[in-house]
Amino acid sequence: MTSSAASDHALIVGNWKMHGLVADAQDYSAEITALCQRQPLPHVALALCPPYPHLSLLLALLRDAAVSVGAQDCHTAEQGAHTGDVSAAMLADLGCVYIIVGHSERRQGYGESDALVQAKARAAQAQGLIPIVCIGETLAEREANQTLAVLERQLRGSIPAGALPENLVVAYEPVWAIGTGKVAQPEQVAEAHAHIRKVLISLDPELADVKILYGGSVKPDNAAVLMATRDVNGALVGGASLNPAHFYAIASAAEDAFRRNAA
Repeated sequence: MTSSAASDHALIVGNWKMHGLVADAQDYSAEITALCQRQPLPHVALALCPPYPHLSLLLALLRDAAVSVGAQDCHTAEQGAHTGDVSAAMLADLGCVYIIVGHSERRQGYGESDALVQAKARAAQAQGLIPIVCIGETLAEREANQTLAVLERQLRGSIPAGALPENLVVAYEPVWAIGTGKVAQPEQVAEAHAHIRKVLISLDPELADVKILYGGSVKPDNAAVLMATRDVNGALVGGASLNPAHFYAIASAAEDAFRRNAA
């Protein structure tokens, strides 16, 4: 899975995006709780990032499951006249653990810059939350052999000063693989993740142990290969996370990879 101390456990995060109604969240919570109790995964941390309306519900329903809850975004300010936005302080107050920031759907669809992503990550950290900072290249950038340069630019612009392995997660999500069914090949993932770790170390040697997740059409049938790839410390799962059995299968693949790596 990785040669770094970041392998103390794997992290599997489900990003529900804009999916699910109350009944869906209730059914999902019951099934994932049963799976966690029936087959514990001692070396894998699980987290779900649902739409805002479901945060309180999941926090209540998942109390008996080994599953943390996070949000999909936050504002940079602690409070203020920001209609339609949610602050990191509000999310921390609810009991969230993680906040996804800089997802490609925010960068591409809303024009979010590296500076804005960094400000959001800083706001999350100030409230004791862990930002999952997303980075990744477009298909055009990969075809132009700009992948590593893009990842380095995004990292340097998006990671707050003073970040530590305890309050930062990085997710590599090649834009061309998100929701397309296309998955980066293991050698492509390994190259990207190794470069990300190298850049993190150049920012601060302590960041060598930051968890780096892979995201981009992760499914049960490709999870084993991806989770066994060097420098991959888990996954940020989109569509497959909407099915609790599929999500848990991906987490199980991470558990198996961890055990093999530790043997």
